[in-house]
Amino acid sequence: MSSASEQAIFPPGAGTGAGTGTSAGPGAGPGAGPGAGSTPHSSGEVLALIRTGAASTRADISRLTGLARSTASQRVDALIAHGFVDEDNADGGSTGGRPPRRLRLRTREHAVAGVDLGASHCRVALLDIGGATLALREDPLSIADGPQAVLGHVERTLNALLKEAGRERHSLQSIGVGVPGPVEFSTGRPVDPPIMPGWHQYPIPEFFAGRFGARALVDNDVNVMALAEQRRAFPDTRYLLYIKVGTGIGCGIVADGRLHRGAQGSAGDIGHIRVGDEEAPCRCGNSGCLEAVAGGAALARRLAELGLDAASGSDVVRLVKSGNRDAVRMVREAGRAVGEVLAGLVNFFNPDTVVLGGAMAAVHDQLLAGVREAVYRRSHPLSTHVLRIEPSRTGENAAAIGAGILAIEHALSPEQVDRALSGAAG
Repeated sequence: MSSASEQAIFPPGAGTGAGTGTSAGPGAGPGAGPGAGSTPHSSGEVLALIRTGAASTRADISRLTGLARSTASQRVDALIAHGFVDEDNADGGSTGGRPPRRLRLRTREHAVAGVDLGASHCRVALLDIGGATLALREDPLSIADGPQAVLGHVERTLNALLKEAGRERHSLQSIGVGVPGPVEFSTGRPVDPPIMPGWHQYPIPEFFAGRFGARALVDNDVNVMALAEQRRAFPDTRYLLYIKVGTGIGCGIVADGRLHRGAQGSAGDIGHIRVGDEEAPCRCGNSGCLEAVAGGAALARRLAELGLDAASGSDVVRLVKSGNRDAVRMVREAGRAVGEVLAGLVNFFNPDTVVLGGAMAAVHDQLLAGVREAVYRRSHPLSTHVLRIEPSRTGENAAAIGAGILAIEHALSPEQVDRALSGAAG
């Protein structure tokens, strides 16, 4: 491999913009088609074919795109020169003459980070651009400590993980961040997050750009959880709802293989939908919200009123696992409340997969029983004909891995690849 192939994916200064504009398609999945701004069958589009396994040789690219072999080879040569692709001799597959050379995504020099900031924890995952996890660390950390303290911890952790994985700082191409609050995705800034004091409009992307020279994409944590679940656990589904049941309750939406965030990034805020005739006060100022009825904090408060040792959702989980009847009953009732709201979503959105995650999903047998009972009773038969309602398969690392996938899909989007090859900042 020539020295040119050892260059970073982005040229110096690229990918350091403060914003996280949606035109780059960070939520788009493989095979999503040409993005805005890319030329038909550009090098970025060719890389997408190689990355997804649709094409493994130059002949494949020419056949799939209709490009002349010489043009297809020019696209491949540019990707090799900029360190996106390796080309190796293949084992077998030749029917005579010179054996074909196989194309594959080059991963060894390039990395992305996925950051999961929870109410009381911080998980940081370092991934190569092929999606393999290189290193991961979790620490207890209060989001209420504020952005400087929390992001400073993330910076130190990420430096330690890069060292552990034997990667240089300049190998970091993009950073995904999931936070437990509303985010304006186009700017990457939290907007009035109720459990994140001091974070309103804080410029998280600029923090990482200044320290790592890498583009940071910031999203609500349930969105990146949904992305991880769809990409890793349910790749065959195109329409998925991810319901996070923890201290609060939220919903991540995957529509036609893409994250759906709504006009301002607040789609899926189902925790503040009113349920039944409940009058439980909610932290949003209203009463009867789903979160105030079925969230982990609400259940813990009710159990504490019965004299049980419960201060959080994790205590509820502990009581359920120990067989406490009151806890089991309340979790099942919470599942029914979630299911009542979910039934409306199923009728409206018609997903083929619903995934339950979050801290309360640790007792998914009881929670799912209530959810399924309500959904199948209240939803139209056609909406539930092929519907599956499943517990999370990506578990506690869903947000960190999902944030890493968000970073990968940005870094390898056709638009970003074409900008890198043209030397433009993006």
